[in-house]
Amino acid sequence: MSDYKIPKVWEWKEEKNPFGNQPTAGSRFEQKLPVGAQPLQVYSLGTPNGQKVTLLLEELREAGIEAATYDLYKINIGDGDQFGSDFVAINPNSKIPAMVDYSLEEPVRVFESVSILLYLAEKFGQFIPTTLPERTEMMNWLFWQTGAAPFVGGGFGHFFQYAPFPQEYPIDRYTMETKRQLDLLDKHLADKAFILGDTYTIADMAIWPWYGRLVQGKLYSDAAAEFLNVQEYPHLKAWADRIGARPAVKRSLDVAYKEIN
Repeated sequence: MSDYKIPKVWEWKEEKNPFGNQPTAGSRFEQKLPVGAQPLQVYSLGTPNGQKVTLLLEELREAGIEAATYDLYKINIGDGDQFGSDFVAINPNSKIPAMVDYSLEEPVRVFESVSILLYLAEKFGQFIPTTLPERTEMMNWLFWQTGAAPFVGGGFGHFFQYAPFPQEYPIDRYTMETKRQLDLLDKHLADKAFILGDTYTIADMAIWPWYGRLVQGKLYSDAAAEFLNVQEYPHLKAWADRIGARPAVKRSLDVAYKEIN
């Protein structure tokens, strides 16, 4: 049992936070981000949320969309690059990925991974349904992913992989929720090739970097996959392998990031 006592007023202790987070928003230092020659400038990192965007961009290239060219710059969140003035001007929430579209008369900033997916899918008319019912079903799953994945990342992943010492209560709590989500996806995919059935969309691209990589043992570690007993989810695993075998998906995982300085 922990001897921690909840104080009347919480106070932030910098020495107890190894991840660079603070209880305030905004930039912490002046920064000049590079802008390359391509119309789309992406500032990101190869995390699950970052992978969503490179996955779609590579799929657009695979589909022959010549205008979907991009420069990809590395935002090292361990070094605090996300708190620089230029990055915060693109994403005031200081989270990767972020993008600027310079192909229009006035540049457009886009932040939050699913917002970027929707922007690019609508801009190029690819991987997004055109009928209202199908589009609504896609949006259902996009909103599900944005609401559900924090329990996997900030919950299970943090306490299983990154917390300074193991803690039974949060590990049990977030493992239970993660397995519930895996079971939900496995049941949904029992008779479907993709999230929307026979149609591959940005819903698959949003969900795969989190849940597909997790059941493949590549999100945190083989130990995490074993701990979650991912073999209980054969339909989800088959979907994950199906997506992972796509040439554009393979390229997206190996894409090179340019340094920002």
